[in-house]
Amino acid sequence: MKLNKRNSKLIIRYLTSISLSIISYSVFGQIFSTAQNPLSVDWNYIESGGFKIIYPRQLENDAQRMARTLPFIYPKVGLGLRQQKTSIPLLLQNQGTVANGFVQLGPKKSEFYTTPPQYFDSQDWLNNLAVHELRHIAQFDKLTGSKARPFPELVYFAYFGAGIPIWFFEGDAVVNETALTASGRGRQPNWIMPYRTSILKGKKLSYSKAYFGSNKDITPGYYQTGYLMVADMREKFGQFISDSLLGDIRKRPIRIYPFSKSLKKYTGKNTRKYFLSTQDNVAEKWKNQQMETFTKDYISINKKTELATNYFLPIRWNNKQVLALKESKQEPRHFVLINDDQSEQKLFGIGYQEQPWFSLQNNVLVWDEIRYDPRYKQRSYSVICSYNLKTKKFKKLSNQSRLFSPTLSHDGKKIIAVKIELNNQFNLVEIDASNGAILKTFPNLENEILQMPGFDNTGNKITYISVTEKGKNLNLLEGDKKTLLISESRQQLSRPIFIGDKIAFNAHFNGIDNIYEIDISSKKITALTASKYGAFNPSETENGKIIFNDYKINGYEIAETSIERKPVGENGFVDFAKAAEKQENIGNVFTNIPDTTFQSKRYRQGLNLFSVHSLIPVIENEYVFGLELQSNNLLNTMDFYTGAKYHRDLKRFEYSADIRYKALYPVLSVTYRNRPKRTFYRAKNVIQQGDWRENYVKLNASLPLSFNARNQTYAFTLNTATSFTQRYLPENMPSNFIKALKFPMEYNFTFNHSVRTTERDIAPKWAQVLRATYNHQPFDKNLRGEILALESFFYFPGLAKNHSFLASFNYQKASGMNQYATEIATVYGYNNILAKSKLQNSLLLNYRFPFAFPDWELGPLAYVRNFRAGLFSHYENIGKDTNIGEPKTYGIELNTSVNILRYQPVVDLGARLVFVNKIYNQNPILEFSFNYSF
Repeated sequence: MKLNKRNSKLIIRYLTSISLSIISYSVFGQIFSTAQNPLSVDWNYIESGGFKIIYPRQLENDAQRMARTLPFIYPKVGLGLRQQKTSIPLLLQNQGTVANGFVQLGPKKSEFYTTPPQYFDSQDWLNNLAVHELRHIAQFDKLTGSKARPFPELVYFAYFGAGIPIWFFEGDAVVNETALTASGRGRQPNWIMPYRTSILKGKKLSYSKAYFGSNKDITPGYYQTGYLMVADMREKFGQFISDSLLGDIRKRPIRIYPFSKSLKKYTGKNTRKYFLSTQDNVAEKWKNQQMETFTKDYISINKKTELATNYFLPIRWNNKQVLALKESKQEPRHFVLINDDQSEQKLFGIGYQEQPWFSLQNNVLVWDEIRYDPRYKQRSYSVICSYNLKTKKFKKLSNQSRLFSPTLSHDGKKIIAVKIELNNQFNLVEIDASNGAILKTFPNLENEILQMPGFDNTGNKITYISVTEKGKNLNLLEGDKKTLLISESRQQLSRPIFIGDKIAFNAHFNGIDNIYEIDISSKKITALTASKYGAFNPSETENGKIIFNDYKINGYEIAETSIERKPVGENGFVDFAKAAEKQENIGNVFTNIPDTTFQSKRYRQGLNLFSVHSLIPVIENEYVFGLELQSNNLLNTMDFYTGAKYHRDLKRFEYSADIRYKALYPVLSVTYRNRPKRTFYRAKNVIQQGDWRENYVKLNASLPLSFNARNQTYAFTLNTATSFTQRYLPENMPSNFIKALKFPMEYNFTFNHSVRTTERDIAPKWAQVLRATYNHQPFDKNLRGEILALESFFYFPGLAKNHSFLASFNYQKASGMNQYATEIATVYGYNNILAKSKLQNSLLLNYRFPFAFPDWELGPLAYVRNFRAGLFSHYENIGKDTNIGEPKTYGIELNTSVNILRYQPVVDLGARLVFVNKIYNQNPILEFSFNYSF
């Protein structure tokens, strides 16, 4: 039995890929970015009260505002953790179109992505980020001290990820953002709606399932789980309970389950028991709310499913068919036509959207989606695409644009959309639907944040949402005349549409998200739905009804109802952060921000290439271990690592340095090693041991490019490298010992194409990977040799959803000193089978499939998400050693994804039984695998 451990280089930095501060109001989630901006971005910086704000020059106004805001509110944000001062660099990123914000260590910094989403809180976007992210800074300061660099940062960060659950960090921050403002996610019914729905349907969750998620069901996630638990702690144990917990962990860090033990010390319950107690508490409050609120059941017209599935934005295409955006745990987002008999016709998949959005008029379908820069992934665009349902033709109406929420006029000839400039100027623009030309730009002198515009039937009136720090507004635009229909509301107003001379929109006046209508003349508001859990995205039908999303336990379903106007009703929303708000007793933390102007200076990238932050232990295997000093600069343009490792078997040290410069279009890197080496050779029929040291320098240039279009992704990588090796201090080496290896050349080209996947997919439904490698020795006549390797991987759909079939054919031709090198994919068990000849080709056939999604909580030991299996048949040296029908190896494999000891990383455990062709006279091989990801 052999043990095959993947990712055997256990370096602590791998544990630090956790972002403790992800803000994403869509389904998108990401850890903190390591991408670059284009070199054309000019950077300035402002220093203010411990904050060094680094920003593109276009964001001067926002940078000045943040320079005034952050030092002013930090003492209030950090009060509950007894933190009053801090020191941290903060980057404002304006090149992207995906909303996000985070705080990290290694290096210590925060980043605000300044382009807001089209659906978020009822306050200014940057203020929204500030009040949340500053709480994370206070958390870090509580655990590490408020010094600029708590050295080593990555060790701290790894410990935070391993010892403190992410739900606590995020829940504490969401409670704080809600208690210190008039908004906050804790006041949004739809944010907590999935959990409320599960509870009211009698489906309580285990602690692990609520925290880690599920491959089959909708779960609240760690933001919502954490919010409810921390809000409950604040209510029962006071304003400083988070301070007590983090303070106790800092004093006694070396414990198993340190957070759970500290929680039990102050509350009498460990994490699991506190979760169950909180779940019972919120269930009681939600049931009381349900009894006191008038609701109505709506019949779903979509196909029933036991799997989490969403049908977003339903709209009648004709009397017998409904168009919607569908996605599920099994299928990525795509357009679907639903017939009256609930049968479905899949149209086509689309790319990532900042939020689900499309518009349909006159057989023309338009939507927006995110497209990334081929090289600089900090830069992305929001482009408008169209599809004609009659002619079946696609168009991309904009290129490298920043356009959001496109909505067609009734005749399908014009589009109204939100345009966001790099300086965060917001405008409504009218666009020609045939060619994408901008016909008109509507002034927005106050520069309010604009959202979700729509035309009336004449195309002469426009309704839209605007947002300021004072709240959300519903607006009507007729020519140049602007009418304010709803002003400075803390309601989650969204997606307004005209229904005759009235406007329907989403809000939560009764404490549950529902569809409401406002009379333009009288401004009287009435309710159109009374959903139990949430109603959204109305669209008028020709028969005087509305079709809309009605939220159920498995997601956004489709319902249709006659228009019946009812009173708005009383607000019965359950505010779990009410106790925390009273404890803070501040009101809106953004009130009375001082009016100060700061001096801005140029931030020179060339003078800020190094940011040394950590000295970490490195363990490569049981024989090699050491320390590594790490530097990653703030703009992610240069990485530097240096260190020393001890080879226990050789009793000697190795010294290393690596530098990687990523600002240019090609990525350039230099690697240096001064290392001990050992070999064994035969001399006079006696095995001899020889040792030496060597200086090894490698130069590498890489050009990674990728493109995305709808649900397709294409990637190309060009790579070339060379090296020089100087060997010295030979001990007991033969006389022909070669002391220099002069500039061997390596070339590599990779092409990758794949379609968008979903969380149940083991591999893409369709994908192709082609790779060519060529290594040779053009500058050293004494060391002739070359190797040419060609690899191909073709993925196909299997017999059922989420099944995957891989066919991989690979070829290599090697000679000289490279004749025994291996550059292609090999059969399973390759290293444990005595070869009959040099490797020349391989054919690998794999069929993999998931078969169970148990969501088992095995006490505190593990949470089992899924089980997957596979069959394989692998061939080697076809035509020489094996023939088709006679594989070299074949067998079965079994894998499972688990969370071990209630830690966040997803661990993939696997076992593989490899049977070997009888001509090799080899017993079956049992291999185990271990991998993890965040």
